[in-house]
Amino acid sequence: MKKKRMTKRRRKRILQLYTRMGILLMSVILIGLSVMKIFHFGVFSSEAKYMEESGADIDKSKPDIDVQLLTKNPYSRPGTNTKRITGIVIHYTANPGSTAMQNRNYFEGLKDSHQTKASSHFVVGIDGGIVQCVPTWEEAYASNTRNEDTVSIETCHKEADGKYTRQTYKSMVQLTAWLCKKFDLTENDVIRHYDITGKICPKYFVEDEKAWEQFKKDVGNALR
Repeated sequence: MKKKRMTKRRRKRILQLYTRMGILLMSVILIGLSVMKIFHFGVFSSEAKYMEESGADIDKSKPDIDVQLLTKNPYSRPGTNTKRITGIVIHYTANPGSTAMQNRNYFEGLKDSHQTKASSHFVVGIDGGIVQCVPTWEEAYASNTRNEDTVSIETCHKEADGKYTRQTYKSMVQLTAWLCKKFDLTENDVIRHYDITGKICPKYFVEDEKAWEQFKKDVGNALR
């Protein structure tokens, strides 16, 4: 029995079919790559880009802030962009009696002394005044492995026990609540430096767990 020879028309149809299948396969691959890119870099990613909430309520709750940004330098303001903010970290200066501006100026001086790498986004003074040292869309050298996705608040204190004045405490609550609103966080996203590294910082809130829980409760009340 003789085999039927493939006609030109049949060969052409088969070639067209393979071409269409190739185009379809390529389209599926491209769509898959696009979806993977969205999940890796987009809103579904844990590494989503920096974002801020806005609105009248957020503006109304903003405390008075003295913006005294540090000079960009490798020791206290590297200029590295933060990722999506997922937490607020509370610190203490461990320098009894020092003011917010003195601590800010210490950070500034590191660009010349090269003594260490340290800074904070905000410093709350003994008198309740708030100084901003680093923009929240840039990393501060404060919270070790969490520098990239947290905002840091350094707090001043009169005595070595780290206990806060009423003015300091009030400003801490107000600033923390405002930042929570700004980054769509809750009081449960507020942590201590201690919770990251085990360092006794802030001392008063590490040694008095009830005081720490009360602080978070007060922040929560300020959010509502």
